[in-house]
Amino acid sequence: MPTVVLMDVSLSMTRPVSLDGSEEFQRKNLAVHGLNMLFEHMASNYRLEFTALMAFSSLWELLVPFTRDYNALQDALSNLEDYDKTCLELALQGVSSVVQQEWGSACPCQVVLVTDGSLGIGKGSLRHSLQTLKLRGDDKKFPLPFPFPTKMFIMCIANAEELQMTDTMDNLEELLRLSGGDGQIFTMDGLLCMKSVQAMFGMLIDRAYSPFHAVLHCGNLSSDVQVFPRPEPVVVDEEVEPIPRAVSTDLEIVGFIEIADISSPPVISRHLVLPIAVNKEVDEVGTGATDELEEEPSASQMAGKSPNFCVLLHGSLKVEGMVALVQLGPDWFGMLYSQADSKKKSNLMMSLFEPSPDPLPWLGKISHLGPVSEAAENPYGEDDSKSPFPVQPQVKRSYAQNVTVWIKASGLQTDVQKILRNARKLPDKTQTFYKELNRLRKAALAFGFWELLKGVAELLERECTLLPDSTHPDAAFQLSHAARQLKLASSGDSQYAAFDHNIVPMHTDFSS
Repeated sequence: MPTVVLMDVSLSMTRPVSLDGSEEFQRKNLAVHGLNMLFEHMASNYRLEFTALMAFSSLWELLVPFTRDYNALQDALSNLEDYDKTCLELALQGVSSVVQQEWGSACPCQVVLVTDGSLGIGKGSLRHSLQTLKLRGDDKKFPLPFPFPTKMFIMCIANAEELQMTDTMDNLEELLRLSGGDGQIFTMDGLLCMKSVQAMFGMLIDRAYSPFHAVLHCGNLSSDVQVFPRPEPVVVDEEVEPIPRAVSTDLEIVGFIEIADISSPPVISRHLVLPIAVNKEVDEVGTGATDELEEEPSASQMAGKSPNFCVLLHGSLKVEGMVALVQLGPDWFGMLYSQADSKKKSNLMMSLFEPSPDPLPWLGKISHLGPVSEAAENPYGEDDSKSPFPVQPQVKRSYAQNVTVWIKASGLQTDVQKILRNARKLPDKTQTFYKELNRLRKAALAFGFWELLKGVAELLERECTLLPDSTHPDAAFQLSHAARQLKLASSGDSQYAAFDHNIVPMHTDFSS
């Protein structure tokens, strides 16, 4: 999940703060100190995070494009210049442009806005932007919400009391709401000093950039791993009282399955799995991501000194063309697999399924899967010519049937005309006539469309009166019978309006 750091370099950030009688510092100096702390943490624990640095006042500038080089980011912070007034709307437009150009609109992104809480003055100020939200045309829309999923964290180089003296906090809360509400506003506690800014950025790190450490188990084997990015809690909508469900720190491999059987399943998120001891660049059978920084021993060297189950698992999955099903929590599963980063590099990835005992319908319940060796006969056949998947459901799915759907009036008109065409060809088309009639009857009952049944019944009665003298007498009997059955069904009487009931042809005998 890439991060954009948006740094306020307006004149209000140069306001001095006194630090216990020592030399004066500016608010900008406190902000730089906090960001350096964040970048140092990310360099140690979030090395794979792509981060960009932008500065803004009345205009915006991309100081460092998306990179993993945190030295470059810290160097840019030390060379910040001071500019004029604050114009946050233009800066947010810049964030939208930079992120979409690099990552598109599908990749989630975190935005860290560092400001002193000054909203700006006049046109272009945050206060003015929010007041004119509903007065804008489509060509001048406010940049929030962004076209991509966003978490916005607002770091205020000010304490809450200072912000609440004006409407600043209300405006910042409205800004957070417009961004999607999935973020937080941080303020400094007490005096503006190095200690309080460290505490504030420490809370940001705990909230958004704390590494996720877990233990990966497979039988008697285990390995300490880091999952990157940190898996977010998932809220299951189907539950009566939705409770966020978090990924367990004990990941248990429950089995292995061929890639062809699992195909391309729907997932809610994808993560990189790194051995704790192997968090650098890895060779072809290792686990990790390409990284230019080489100040520590490479993972291949470290793996050679100490055996690691995670590296073994990755190499095995890659060679055998299989995936490992892993349990993330109660009735929640995911899969581990090897994904090529380039011709020579590959990563051990983990994809999370929707929380469910059977997240992939074609596999059935995960708990019902078992070793091939325990089956009475090989489900893949002696020569691997067949597959036990997809598992056939006991109840026929509704989407596997011929379901009648009327999206437009023309579709309904076509179905009614088809019935009338067959009605005019009775008794030769008796079976086809009743088949189409029952299809329309079931759809009307499912939708509660009683008026349709009455209307078609009246049409059939009219057709009966218009039959030519040369028509076989059975046609009139069948039309009258069908019209009467439709009217009975439209009454709602359970005896005649049962969904599974079919109208059968009237038995007649004209042989004598």
